Amino acid sequence: MSRDVALPAKLQNDIKQFQRLQQELAAIQQQRLQLDLKVREVSHTLEELKSIPEDAAIYRPIGGLLVRSKGRKEVEDLLTEDKETAEVRLKAVERQENHLKERYTTLQQELSQALQNAGVPASGGAEADSESES
Repeated sequence: MSRDVALPAKLQNDIKQFQRLQQELAAIQQQRLQLDLKVREVSHTLEELKSIPEDAAIYRPIGGLLVRSKGRKEVEDLLTEDKETAEVRLKAVERQENHLKERYTTLQQELSQALQNAGVPASGGAEADSESES
């Protein structure tokens, strides 16, 4: 067997698709982490807000400004709405992430089998790439 294995065009295309899927999965995981952080942050803020007197001066951001709110209730309502919106988005992103993980696993298995059938070592492409450079 030669050191440089010429891969069929379809297999090369499948590898590129797999790499795109890896990038897409990493991006969606990052998005999920950001949304999860936002939900936790808003939840914590709502908890802290409960300890503030009802008549305390509370400011909320509007664009680049801090504006005095009408009261704690107004801020609680806005934060609750933000939290609910973030939770809905988080659930949607989690579903998308799970779908991508399934596709990733399936494609990984298919590629592994196809590479094996093409005579590429099972250890992966990194070693094959380094061998072809030498």
